[in-house]
Amino acid sequence: MRTRRTLSFMLLAAVCLLTSLPNATARPAKRPLLNVTSTGVLHGSRNDKADAGSARKSESGLRELISDKYKERYQQWKDEFLATDFGRQQWESFEQDSHFTLTITISGSDRFGAGTGKYKWDDQGKLIGATITLGSRLNEGYPNPIYYPVMNALRPRDPSTFALNGNILAATKIAHEFGHVKQAMTINAETYRLQNQLIPVYNEILLSNGRNVKDPRLVDIATQIGGTPVKIWEDREYWGEANAIQFLRERITNVNEFRILSNRINQSVELYARDYSDRFEKFLK
Repeated sequence: MRTRRTLSFMLLAAVCLLTSLPNATARPAKRPLLNVTSTGVLHGSRNDKADAGSARKSESGLRELISDKYKERYQQWKDEFLATDFGRQQWESFEQDSHFTLTITISGSDRFGAGTGKYKWDDQGKLIGATITLGSRLNEGYPNPIYYPVMNALRPRDPSTFALNGNILAATKIAHEFGHVKQAMTINAETYRLQNQLIPVYNEILLSNGRNVKDPRLVDIATQIGGTPVKIWEDREYWGEANAIQFLRERITNVNEFRILSNRINQSVELYARDYSDRFEKFLK
């Protein structure tokens, strides 16, 4: 989840989405330009390259590379995430993994967002490393409800409803990024490399052919990479959100507050992510 990245890809993905959904105009709200999470076309692929075949693992576990000026706030966010069994279990699973290195750092360039990238694979195509980069003001800012129905549901509404502190928002964003790492572990290096290679080609053709998504060239590319760029994007973001809702399910212990939150999430999922509703339903009951 990144709040200010690659406006050109935002436009391309939005064009692709709107031209592939004939009923898009019937939705209560239009999909805005994507608040993408990377400088590339895939989530968190900030200057990434699939390092299959050349990656060498020098250490394992969970590394926290946090500069002194951010350590205090980072500790508050981390403590919030670890306040749940769900958060502790995920943290410890990476911390104790002798075959994988997860690095967490903070950047001031994208203050309210976060992203996952710098993926590394071994010679067998197994993911052995990734980096989560958190924004320096992670406890602020709510992404749009289209691709982030869970995090957006935390946005304060009218004064009569509950309000959560910013550290819970930050911890939810961390959970979202952990979801991306888990999902990335299911993708091999060759698939990732092929997606990075062909998605720009797809977008170039789309803009040059009158935005005809039925162009045989585009159909062929989508078949090779496992879907259109937007479908790949959606799939990854909704896996992150599915992880985030599991954290919130434990963290928000007030039944009425969680009911309100669930209703907000369900509304956004119904409007914008109906094809992915099964990822959320079991956690919202």
